[in-house]
Amino acid sequence: MLRKKPTSIPTATPTHDAALSKLQRYCAYQDRCHKEVRSKLLDIGMRGHDLEVIMSELIEADFLNEERFARSYVRGKFRIKRWGRVKIRIELKRRDISAYCIKKGMSEIDDMEYYEALEKTILTKRKILKPDSEFKQKGKLAQHAIRRGFESGLVWEVVHEVFDRKEM
Repeated sequence: MLRKKPTSIPTATPTHDAALSKLQRYCAYQDRCHKEVRSKLLDIGMRGHDLEVIMSELIEADFLNEERFARSYVRGKFRIKRWGRVKIRIELKRRDISAYCIKKGMSEIDDMEYYEALEKTILTKRKILKPDSEFKQKGKLAQHAIRRGFESGLVWEVVHEVFDRKEM
């Protein structure tokens, strides 16, 4: 039976310098969004004015940059996880990223590369589907691609194209 890791309750609030140093390392390791950093500060016991001061110091020192986070997040989720724009946008909104930064982040996806990724996703899934009617196969392929975050209109266009070519 897995036991849930107990949440650590800080015994004493860390000093400003100690908390700042800890968060600088946290942000230097990987790009973070404001929400993650705020949550980390709350976890270590920083509250109120101290929390806001540390947040502003991290932003001024460029340890924390929402636009840079959005760009790297989009690049990673698209190139590594092969997520579509819809799913990426939803995840960025969940992290309270501004519309401006989301737009900047989405500009990291090249349209041709996006189309090729969708086509590859569909072809890969088609190879592992059991033989079925063309109608059912198309539905399963479209559902798979839509769950991965690709736009439904584009998905259906590519699914029909793949079946018109009679590729396997």
